Amino acid sequence: MTNAMAESSRSMVETPETRRDDARLEDLGYHPELKRAFSAWETFGVAFSIMGVVPSIASTIFYNLPYGGPVGMIWGWLISSVLIMFIGLAMGELASSMPTSGGLYFWTHRLSPPKYRDFLAWMVGYNSFLGNVSAVSSLAWACSGIVFAAASLNNSDFAATAAQQFGLYVGILLVCGAFCAYGTEIFARVQTPSVILNVILALVTIIGLPIARRSELNTASFTFGGFVNLTSWPSGFAFLLSFLAPVWTICSFDCAVSLSEEATNAATAVPQAIVGAIGSAGILGTVILIILALTMGPDVAAVNDDALGQPLAYIYLQAFGQKGSLVIWSFMCIAQLSMTASLVLPSSRQAFAFARDGALPFSKYWHHVDSWTGTPVRTVWLVVGCAMPLGALCFADPVNYSAINAIFSLAILGPYVAYGIPIAAKLIWGKANFVPGPWYLGRFSRICGLIAVVWMTFAIVLFSFPADTDPDAGSLNYACVVAGAVWLFATIYWFLPRIGGKTFFRGPATMDPDLVHEIPHVESVSSDSKKGSNGQVEERSVSRVETIEL
Repeated sequence: MTNAMAESSRSMVETPETRRDDARLEDLGYHPELKRAFSAWETFGVAFSIMGVVPSIASTIFYNLPYGGPVGMIWGWLISSVLIMFIGLAMGELASSMPTSGGLYFWTHRLSPPKYRDFLAWMVGYNSFLGNVSAVSSLAWACSGIVFAAASLNNSDFAATAAQQFGLYVGILLVCGAFCAYGTEIFARVQTPSVILNVILALVTIIGLPIARRSELNTASFTFGGFVNLTSWPSGFAFLLSFLAPVWTICSFDCAVSLSEEATNAATAVPQAIVGAIGSAGILGTVILIILALTMGPDVAAVNDDALGQPLAYIYLQAFGQKGSLVIWSFMCIAQLSMTASLVLPSSRQAFAFARDGALPFSKYWHHVDSWTGTPVRTVWLVVGCAMPLGALCFADPVNYSAINAIFSLAILGPYVAYGIPIAAKLIWGKANFVPGPWYLGRFSRICGLIAVVWMTFAIVLFSFPADTDPDAGSLNYACVVAGAVWLFATIYWFLPRIGGKTFFRGPATMDPDLVHEIPHVESVSSDSKKGSNGQVEERSVSRVETIEL
């Protein structure tokens, strides 16, 4: 695409912030192509809306309620949130240093030595794409389940078939794809209402449930210490598996990174969005789960196994009755749909950045900005198209849907590999070539990175296990199978003679090829900037840029 076409698609009023952002992007070797339509608050809104704590708890309560009851719900969430925060902190300083939508694999390429940088960046890009597609798929599947739970609330005899749920799943993906392809500016504006809706759902749960169930509250000892294991796993391991719910919920926060080229003041707005979204989701989720443990009644098995098929809907039904719970659940459906659309958008931007660098098959086709919308419409439909087949896993076990649950684990495996590689690269090689941005952890940088890498390695292994012991073909955790297939494809595609990635992929396709092997060096402690009392680098103006050879 020519620069004239890019400028046409980006037409908007320039401000000092957008000029500074574009200067940073050009320092990294990219010509600005996308509109900077997202404010700092809206960037946070996208990250927080994707997590959508109450709808996400509704979607994943199956993964902590039977794996420890109240203990698994509350303490599993709290412990996981603290560990996830270390990932967000480590990622935030990378996002501040190199604010580009290529994010994860761009950072990997810049921080790794020449011998490994191309292959590592290649694998990061494919794992990031895998994680984004899986997360979109899992959100759309959860959304279809929440919609059909509303139908069951209205008619207790209704039970959706696998074909019906798959059909709705496909429809949700198509609606979200159309919205993200052709309504980006509107989408940016609805982030605030989406955040408000999630807050309202949280307040209804936190305030309304204890009032409605005030005569049937559980004891404090049961609420905070009741342990119920409904699986065949040993109790300790079952508790660890309860981590899947918070880890799935508080994930995909790299979506804010994918918006780096569409956010204003990206070098600070993006890391603030990442850390703010993780912290907000961690605290809010813990409070909500305390309320659920307090109000759900002492019979965990009854809540988990009710014919309604949705434990949170069952808790609302007990508290608010059919009409009240239907009203609440209707807004839950809207919030879940918004979450799905919120992830399709940044996922398509990551795919766009990867195609821009020539790493996807048919990259020249996918790297295209629509002249009318100013957005990468083709990569929106690429993400949607890749997500659709994953829903077909529901037919492997059309009764209990055990196989389809693998997409929730898959939505963790892909991102955690993609998150872990650039953070590890910074730990191993970053001392010589990492240049802090305006948002920096200072002396806590290395320890945060170490904790993040250890935790992600442990989580990847943990969530590869099946939901129960002795799985059959219908209840196997297919996350390993799908992830393994993607890893195998990426590796084979890399090593193919003549046409493989190693023959053409040289990392981020910057305007100046020499910049691929250089690090933009901001004179961060000089006449252009200073260190604040918190150890962060504070810019006074648009900094001069030099380069340091790796």
